[in-house]
Amino acid sequence: MQEWHRQLEELAQQGMKRTLRTIESAQGPWVQVAGRDLLLLCSNNYLGLASHPALVEAAGAAMERYGFGTGGSRLISGSMRAHRRLEEALAAFKGVDAALLFNSGYAANTGLLPALFGPGDLIFSDALNHASLVDGCRLSRARTIVYPHADVAALEALMAAQAPQRQGRWLILTDGVFSMDGDLAPLPDLVRLKHQYDALLMVDDAHGTGVLGATGRGTGEHFGCLDAIDLHMGTLSKAMGGFGAFVAAGQPLIDLLVNRGRSFIFSTSLPPAVAAAGLAALELLQGEEGERRRQELWRNREAFAAILHAAGLDLLGSVTPIIPVLTGEPGPTMALTDRLLDKGIFVQGIRPPTVPTGRCRLRATLMADHREPEVKYAAEQMVAALAEAQ
Repeated sequence: MQEWHRQLEELAQQGMKRTLRTIESAQGPWVQVAGRDLLLLCSNNYLGLASHPALVEAAGAAMERYGFGTGGSRLISGSMRAHRRLEEALAAFKGVDAALLFNSGYAANTGLLPALFGPGDLIFSDALNHASLVDGCRLSRARTIVYPHADVAALEALMAAQAPQRQGRWLILTDGVFSMDGDLAPLPDLVRLKHQYDALLMVDDAHGTGVLGATGRGTGEHFGCLDAIDLHMGTLSKAMGGFGAFVAAGQPLIDLLVNRGRSFIFSTSLPPAVAAAGLAALELLQGEEGERRRQELWRNREAFAAILHAAGLDLLGSVTPIIPVLTGEPGPTMALTDRLLDKGIFVQGIRPPTVPTGRCRLRATLMADHREPEVKYAAEQMVAALAEAQ
């Protein structure tokens, strides 16, 4: 116990100790924390659906019919009609044969990679892929080659070097939207390499689903190559405002996941109310309201980013509603977080191991239901706080 206390003290001295802030209200553009109303700029609730009446109503109706818990895993007694309806709708949404629900994006990635790949296979993984993809690669025991972030030329050289001694399956593995930098994977080039080297392509589109593309189908739709993706992973917990995740793919791959995906097999299934809310969110995404909310989200993103760009801040190449501002070291970063809290703005500082050493940042995320004056106020206060800190 004493050793653990010492480790916590070291984290505090390094500006690396994390604590939890409790939100006392629904997720929205404003939240209540410790009795204060704060403008929320660190939620992935991009379209503002987390407290949408349609989701609340769908969840309530499902609880009336099914109760809350499922009592077991999907393969025992926990597979319910609400799960099936959502999976069928998600498969149609991504334009593939089938889909399978998981309890989180982390569970999906650490379940599917070991289920479908193993020793003798080769995974080419982007250097900035999410931790769940990194851990999924490790659990698969497939040989993994990490290529420099979004560097197509480097990836092509690595694939060419491996081609003469090729064996097993090859997979190109990437986030669609990189959650800490807010930039996009170069999907058209990855599709070209997939075809050139007879590889599979998997895209973790947790932060792209619902946000990107004319109909919100994600990064693949944005680039016009949705049908070239072999494995789609998406979450219900970000733009869709709920909880859980899914994998969408050809029927044989989904059948293998049912039989081999340990995080699926050995987990109690999502409450049917969660699945029903997910279906309601998916219907909203594809209708007029979904289109309107996406437009509002992008307007807010552009207004916010324009002020930061004009101040000469480094936004790390962001082109999405995830807008990081590079700050450098942990101590100054968290001091900026506290300073902005004093101004009524809730935006988180991001530190290692989430980002590399020396690459700490303030990570702001915009939502569709932020209003223009709020967006401008937040951006101006961030510029002022950073100027004062210099």
